[in-house]
Amino acid sequence: MPVEDSQDRVERMRANTRQSIRQMLGQDQINGVEISHLVRMVSNQYEMLGEQLANGDGISTPRLWLLMRLMAEEDQGNREITPTYLSRCQNVSRNTISALLRGLEDQGLIARALDQNDRRIFRIRLTPPGRALVLAAAPRHGRLLNQIAAQLTLQEQDQLIQLLSQLYRSIAKETHPMEVV
Repeated sequence: MPVEDSQDRVERMRANTRQSIRQMLGQDQINGVEISHLVRMVSNQYEMLGEQLANGDGISTPRLWLLMRLMAEEDQGNREITPTYLSRCQNVSRNTISALLRGLEDQGLIARALDQNDRRIFRIRLTPPGRALVLAAAPRHGRLLNQIAAQLTLQEQDQLIQLLSQLYRSIAKETHPMEVV
């Protein structure tokens, strides 16, 4: 008897899972469930990849993305960057931004200063070591992410970006209806 191809086995398992989900939900149409599952799986893989990259750079992917955002804002002349603004830009909670900022500050990669006009507000800026880290780490991260995406044609990449953007807006309408553009 021939050994079952692992791809066939995976597809058979997926078909069985889809059938079970249809039964649980009492619906034939489960594309939304499958899309959610696949997006989560892709996200988890990106996080694992980020952890591997962090070992080489000494910084986690979320911290690097935050430093990159700060650098882009500063390069565009925005020196009035607040944690609330960063929370919105990075699409994470204020608690998450606070934890990321604390870690970056402990690493000496950012500095916080009280706003001169409103002592309740902190302004965030990159330090020279923070800027140097972005300039060193971002190209490596970008090359790897582009290499992974290169498994798709440029047209497929553009289409995926468009579809994921639409999906994001659809989800955001449900979670933050006043903030969707």
